[in-house]
Amino acid sequence: MSEGPNLPRGDQSLRGSDLRLGYHGVPVVHEAAITLRAGRVTALVGPNGSGKSTLLRALARLHPVSGGAVHLAGDVAAAELPPREFARRVTLLAQSRPVPSGVTVRDVVGYGRHPHRGRWRAEDPEGPAAVDRAMAVTGVTAMADRPVDELSGGELQRVWLATCLAQDTPVLLLDEPTTFLDLRYQVEILDLVRELADDHDVAVGVVLHDLNQAAAVADEVVLLHGGRVRATGTPGEVFTEPALTETYGIRIEVAADPLTGLVTTRPVGRHLTRIPV
Repeated sequence: MSEGPNLPRGDQSLRGSDLRLGYHGVPVVHEAAITLRAGRVTALVGPNGSGKSTLLRALARLHPVSGGAVHLAGDVAAAELPPREFARRVTLLAQSRPVPSGVTVRDVVGYGRHPHRGRWRAEDPEGPAAVDRAMAVTGVTAMADRPVDELSGGELQRVWLATCLAQDTPVLLLDEPTTFLDLRYQVEILDLVRELADDHDVAVGVVLHDLNQAAAVADEVVLLHGGRVRATGTPGEVFTEPALTETYGIRIEVAADPLTGLVTTRPVGRHLTRIPV
């Protein structure tokens, strides 16, 4: 098997250029461009059906590209890398995964080490420490010996995130990672995302529905609408009332939080526009 191009681990960029994606010949993403950089969090936002998850899956080589290309380290075509080598560079937390029966949390988190074991499941000396560390930072250590099919949706979401962290890749893709989580763990997951970028130089791409979460965690935002990138920039640059109102089809007010200075958004429904009698 070819080992593919020599790709130093220190270069952690992932870039999609002019990406055209579809299902059964029907285009759903058109000429999209996105760059994930080391030490930065990029949030993909937009209404349902705008192409966010499809674009993320294409970056992870899980959705075929009908046009354009995905590159690692600036100019290394992702398609040229063998699957195991690519999996050492990029991992994806998908929206849903099959839940194995009778398998413990520790074993599931250990699945993340598969790219590091080589052929015939060779020894992985760094594996146990990586698994322990991933469980600790996601708060699942206490349930390490529990079968995963007995966990709640929120607990299982944290286990799958731990599996991705155990894979120890310089690029991390997260598709709606706060789904099923209560408020505490939503905040903790977003804190963890920032720590991975700030303290470990990981390049993070994350799909989020909550615009305020995106504004709080992201260095850069990619706003999609109808399969096209409408705007790319900082949350302050992208989250404007005209852009969000047109994209989501509902009036969205934008302001700065008086304590943090972060952009905050508020959709205005009919019940908020009524004048009390």
